[in-house]
Amino acid sequence: MPTPPPASRFPRAVPFIIGNEVAERFSYYGMRAILPTFLVAQFFNPSHSAALTAAAEARANDFVHSFAALGYALPVVGALLADWVLGKYRVILYLSIFYCLGHALLALYTDDLAGFRAGLLVIAIGMGGIKSSVTANLGDQFDQANAHLLPKAYGWFQLAIDAGAAVSTALIPELYAYAGAAWAFGVPGLLMGAAAFTFWLGRRHYVRVPPTGLLAGLRHTLGPGESRAALRRVGAIFLFIPVLWALYNQSESEWVLQAAHLDRHLWPGGYAPLPEQLQILGIVFGIGLNPLLTYHIYPALARRGIQATPLRRMGVGMVLVALAMCLIAGVQHGLDAGGHPSVWWQVLAYFVVAGGTLMVAVTGLEYAYTHAPPALKSLTTSLWLLTIAGGNYFLALMNASIARGGFFARFQGASYYWFFVGLMAVNFFLFALVAARLPQKTYVGAVPLPLEPLAE
Repeated sequence: MPTPPPASRFPRAVPFIIGNEVAERFSYYGMRAILPTFLVAQFFNPSHSAALTAAAEARANDFVHSFAALGYALPVVGALLADWVLGKYRVILYLSIFYCLGHALLALYTDDLAGFRAGLLVIAIGMGGIKSSVTANLGDQFDQANAHLLPKAYGWFQLAIDAGAAVSTALIPELYAYAGAAWAFGVPGLLMGAAAFTFWLGRRHYVRVPPTGLLAGLRHTLGPGESRAALRRVGAIFLFIPVLWALYNQSESEWVLQAAHLDRHLWPGGYAPLPEQLQILGIVFGIGLNPLLTYHIYPALARRGIQATPLRRMGVGMVLVALAMCLIAGVQHGLDAGGHPSVWWQVLAYFVVAGGTLMVAVTGLEYAYTHAPPALKSLTTSLWLLTIAGGNYFLALMNASIARGGFFARFQGASYYWFFVGLMAVNFFLFALVAARLPQKTYVGAVPLPLEPLAE
């Protein structure tokens, strides 16, 4: 069949998907921004006892990472419902409404740990249930004629994530400080309602891939042939991604608690941001670096004969995230020695980790969609999100062990962060061995694209 001429414009559904993502990420990151410090101050160390600080912070980190692990594990269930039973549109719409209920519970139960935990559970179900379907739904809007725009679309999608997260990370800690926890957890719920409404507004523009049915889905997943080979290829790469998330996700919890002990004045006697607000640095850096990588650095490398293939981007991203962790370990050395390090070291770490994570996160979403046959695209996207769950689950186990004086209690202070630097070094070495030998095959629309060269 003749190849259709390339299209120059994004599909009409894309603005609704991007708008939905901005508001949903505002709701999630706004709540997440204050969660570690709220848990310590409200439930685990309300007396602010110095003797309880280490155990209370470990319990809060365990709580936060357990919540995140559940939220990023449930996309597998949401993907199966979307691909096999209900379709992506219904899964996204119905669970978005459920998601709003979780935020309402957080706002109502700021003095009740059991009720607050129930709110987090509902949010995890809502967020997790829609997560893989939203990203796969974006890919469904493209065909062979505009497939060349897909990497840019996922770049804009990441920009939407960063924009929603940046605004909420700046505003919600201030709201928490001046209006209290109920308002700080309630306002993100209003934005989640706006996200659901924005998605509903685009209902007439979506390309809707019908569900395959349960039996057909099982045949595609479990049966022999091309689908199983595609899952093996994707799975072989995704096995190495949880370690990256185990390092990165500390910037949303461990780094926040570390910042409370730093000299946060950005200049002598000048403005000192709240510990929770420093997370915005990684987001803002990501907003700047995202188009720089997509529109300038990758094309410039290609003009010089260096192809920034997905696997190469992921490998470089892993190295950068490990370097950021080296900086944080150095900061912790200063704290362990009784010093008062400057927050500018964290600023530098946020810059490095933003660049490294972008090279993996944007590429991973694109990779999960393009390397799977049509019937498995939500499932492979959910496997990508499962890597985030894996990283958070490991952090939860490690912090739970520290809180109760278990095996990982030996890794406290700077040694905690150096442990992760060593773990990433081993992980990167094994990833490079596998990536160099793995053939790549991509699918956009109904037709597989040609095999890509082996990664080097």
